[in-house]
Amino acid sequence: MKMNALKKELDGALPGLAASILISVVSQYLARFLPTLGAALIAILLGMLLGNTLLNRPELSQGTKFSEKRLLEYAIVLNGLILDFQVLKSAGIKGFIFIILQMGLTIFVTYRLGKFFGFGKRFSLLMGAGNAVCGSSAIGTVAPIVKADNKDKGISITIVNLTGTALMILLPLLGAVLYGSDTLRTSALIGGTVQSVGQVVAAAKLVNDDVVTLATVFKLMRVLLIIGVAVLYGRMNMNEGEPLFTRKKRAGVTAASEGSGGAESAASPAAVSYGVPWFLTGFVVLFLIRSFIGVPDSALVASKAISSQFEVAALAAIGMRVKFADIIKEGPKAMLYGLTVGAVQVAMAVVLIRVFFG
Repeated sequence: MKMNALKKELDGALPGLAASILISVVSQYLARFLPTLGAALIAILLGMLLGNTLLNRPELSQGTKFSEKRLLEYAIVLNGLILDFQVLKSAGIKGFIFIILQMGLTIFVTYRLGKFFGFGKRFSLLMGAGNAVCGSSAIGTVAPIVKADNKDKGISITIVNLTGTALMILLPLLGAVLYGSDTLRTSALIGGTVQSVGQVVAAAKLVNDDVVTLATVFKLMRVLLIIGVAVLYGRMNMNEGEPLFTRKKRAGVTAASEGSGGAESAASPAAVSYGVPWFLTGFVVLFLIRSFIGVPDSALVASKAISSQFEVAALAAIGMRVKFADIIKEGPKAMLYGLTVGAVQVAMAVVLIRVFFG
């Protein structure tokens, strides 16, 4: 069944996939002459330039979407072999508490800022989930829970992705200024703040491979907690004029939250599946294999090389999918809201990093 789904996803993807790979190859070649920029940043910038000019073609969309999503997922799975418990210890319990606080504050502040800017509850909560957890995937997960319409969903995805793109480029520079070559604090800043998994990998890649590894750990903590965010949103009363949080039970809320063994009503529009992303499962499996069984050095070298190639190609696709027209279309108010949320996220992360990591 999954193979059929993959074949369907690949149908029509070859042109965009080939374009992403070609840009990644050119970027890695140019990086030899521009080592300060690096292949990752060159791939993003070149992708943005070409994606808005020569390669701004509808037939490439399927392939760039596949590259952005799947190649990064495969890279994340392979990164599980690079990790072991020694790396996780550098994040530790403090790292987990840092992520919980950062996520909770992001959702709260994003909601309050949405109210300040005059946006509705549903749109503000979508923005909160997207910024706090993992961008588009989180918005897609909670949208049916808060009964958001397609307009709110589409605009929030666009704004969160554009904000993430800005942070993806700026945070490696800010990390260098604030933390120098400190891997833990730089990884916490990037992994705890940047919106999507792909953007975290992209930003970390602009620093070094150690930051890619640890920032991914911080980010995957956030991805895991999407389950908690979905359950929290499911217990919110979304009627206008009522408090945001309420203990009252709404008709149609999933029976799972009522202790009925997880059965869901087919008629319930609020019903949602809280599944763990497959790539997170693969990441953990390879991590456990590396930690408890061990793998040959040749496998580690190969996985790191393949993962790196997947990452750069995916970054090229991310760049190609950022459309300048989207920035203009959504208007100054929504963009100002998104950028304000991003700035506040960064400020909160810097304060929390100072508290937990010195």
